[in-house]
Amino acid sequence: MILFGFNDLKGRFNFTWQGFTLRHYRELFVFRDLTVALKNSLLIAGVTTFVATALGTMIALALTRHRFRGRAPTNMFIFLPMATPEVVLGASLLSLFLTFGTARGLITILVAHVMFTISFVVVTVKARTHGFNKEWEEAAKDLGANPWVAFWKVTFPLIFPGVLAAASLAFALSIDDYVVTTFVSGPTTTFPLWVFGASRFGVPPQVNVMGTIIFVAGVLLALGTVALQRRRT
Repeated sequence: MILFGFNDLKGRFNFTWQGFTLRHYRELFVFRDLTVALKNSLLIAGVTTFVATALGTMIALALTRHRFRGRAPTNMFIFLPMATPEVVLGASLLSLFLTFGTARGLITILVAHVMFTISFVVVTVKARTHGFNKEWEEAAKDLGANPWVAFWKVTFPLIFPGVLAAASLAFALSIDDYVVTTFVSGPTTTFPLWVFGASRFGVPPQVNVMGTIIFVAGVLLALGTVALQRRRT
């Protein structure tokens, strides 16, 4: 992918090396519909990551720190999207939206992405909170901190690596999703949908360039996270 972003393409299909060029980086946004699709994907992935991480973290904390009636069924319900094939999940969500007469578009994609990514967030954060020593938070309360301050000053820094890992996973799952999005997208086009549709006629090198930029950004984010954790420890 990275290599063929520099390929001096002479035809429609970017399968053979034909020379080195930086032209595709200079002409990155020459295809307006591709640019719109990428913007849609980044917006959807960003909002999905924020909502799924916030809700998933709260659910994970509730499941690990509290005993309540219905805890076991809630755990099972959380795992359902992970165990359900994407085709079945997409078709089910489509039926739900059609039943309620909801117009398909950006909002339905967001709802669908939050629904299947939140499970991964809960599982990831739960793994971090498992075995968490509540006495540290209680000690903070004994020293005068209210529950809100104790959570943000003691609990959250300890579970932050898990939350960050969950957010990264949610973003990757959302921006890369094709199957579920196909069912609920309507007239809205995302980056994976555009690439799949263009593959029948020849994918332009700009797709490789955009994929490279997203990949490099992800690597830099991961390296920054590792460096931050090393500084904290």
